[in-house]
Amino acid sequence: MAEKLVALISGASAGIGAASARALAREGYGLLLGARRMDRLEQLAAGIRAEFGVPVWCGTLDVRDGRSVAAFVDDGVAALGGIDVLVNNAGMARGLDRLDAVAPETWRQMLDTNVEGVIRLTQAALPHLRKSGRAHIVNISSIAGQGVYPGGGVYCATKHALDALTQTLRLELLAEPIRVSSIDPGMVETEFSIVRLGDADRAAQVYKDMTPLTAEDIAECVRWVVTLPSHVNIDRITIKPREQGDLRTVCRRQQ
Repeated sequence: MAEKLVALISGASAGIGAASARALAREGYGLLLGARRMDRLEQLAAGIRAEFGVPVWCGTLDVRDGRSVAAFVDDGVAALGGIDVLVNNAGMARGLDRLDAVAPETWRQMLDTNVEGVIRLTQAALPHLRKSGRAHIVNISSIAGQGVYPGGGVYCATKHALDALTQTLRLELLAEPIRVSSIDPGMVETEFSIVRLGDADRAAQVYKDMTPLTAEDIAECVRWVVTLPSHVNIDRITIKPREQGDLRTVCRRQQ
């Protein structure tokens, strides 16, 4: 890049967030990396600085806490000077309970992270994105925002809501030099299923006898959309493993 651009990535300590950080660092982006696990962030940041020689600032970020969001954005901008790309990656699912059984603390956690967290961080970052002249908001969503399945009601609802937020931002920012994209993955093997199911062995069964996407596959989508010429907006990428047809249809190899 002829100019130094800065990308803010939430949920950057592992998985898609960490892979996106490396992919954008390879393109020369400076990075503002946020997550709750500061030890893992610092390890990631050190490796990126050593490999790619780009400026990296990392700080504790809990998108469910407005004060945490405001402090992170203010401190990050003070450190690196601005924000050109926002990757709203922080998100989670918890359990597979049906709607008549899902606990209030469970659905509140998903709504607060996947929907309200995106609103908080986008609102905090927008004043800085507006100063960029070629900004981009990338929301990491899911094919769960395009359909539903039993046991996924609340999670699907959060991703449908994120889709509505993304489309609304696209229209509201149309007159400004700010692009808005959604990346909607299918089955990606990261810590996501372990967090959701609470057990590594149960999570491994999700991907049994098929080849899921990797965090790096999704990071390549992020890298591609943000590095296109600034007049090009990719509204949505739906990306699935070859062996996944839809939310519930997966071709598993016979053993």
